Formats: sequence, structure tokens, C-alpha cells
Amino acid sequence: MANATVRWLTGKQFIGIDSTKHSVILSTPDEGIGMKPSEMLLVALASCTAVDVVEILAKKRQELTGLEIGVSAEQDSDPPWTFRKIHLTYKLTGKNLTEKAVEQAIELSEEKYCSVAATIRPTAEISYSYEITNQ
Repeated sequence: MANATVRWLTGKQFIGIDSTKHSVILSTPDEGIGMKPSEMLLVALASCTAVDVVEILAKKRQELTGLEIGVSAEQDSDPPWTFRKIHLTYKLTGKNLTEKAVEQAIELSEEKYCSVAATIRPTAEISYSYEITNQ
């Protein structure tokens, strides 16, 4: 079972603490101190798939030296501002990375392993693109 705690600090500032006691500050944009909770969902999606992609490429003996995932999303204009479209842009750097291995890793993550993607998929269309830079 997954566990987390969110504790109110002051104003519109909160601290989120996961089951391993790691924390992140969350707030509304006007507070200017923490991450927006709705955008934390986008970070969760990108980081969930990042873990998978790194692990899958390692198993495929692909020499990954860098990974950055940009996320853009469209939300409904009215409350609750539901995300409807999310696009992830993977920028991978490595030595002799193959397009086939990268595409398989991303697809496996997004379609099979990433719990965040599985949770979001019924509500939001998730798409991706990728760029490979071999050194």
C-alpha cells in the first residue's frame, strides 16, 4: 500500500511527505514558494516513466548518459480544470542509443509499467515524442 501525508504550513503552502520520508513543498502560484499541486501530477508522470525508461534501456545494454523529459498539458478551462491532453518530450543522450530500443522503452513504460500513466490514461490522452543525441 502506498502512503503519503500532506501537512499545511501557512497560507497556501503545504509540505508533501512520501512513505520514505522525502518531502516537497507545494503552494499556489501567488505564494511563490512551492510547486503547483496540479503540475506535481505532471512531474509524477514524467518521473515515473523516467525511472522505467532508464531501467529498461540499462537492461537492453543501451548506454544512456542523460535524460530530460519535458511535459506540456492542456486542461479544461472550468473547474476542476481536468487535464485532457498531456505530451511528454523525451530528450535522451547516450552512446550508440538505437531508435528501436528507445521507442520500446518509452512504450513499455507508458503502456505497461508506469502506474501514474495508467491512472491518468482514462481521463487524459497521453502522447510522446523523443529526440536522441548520440555522443
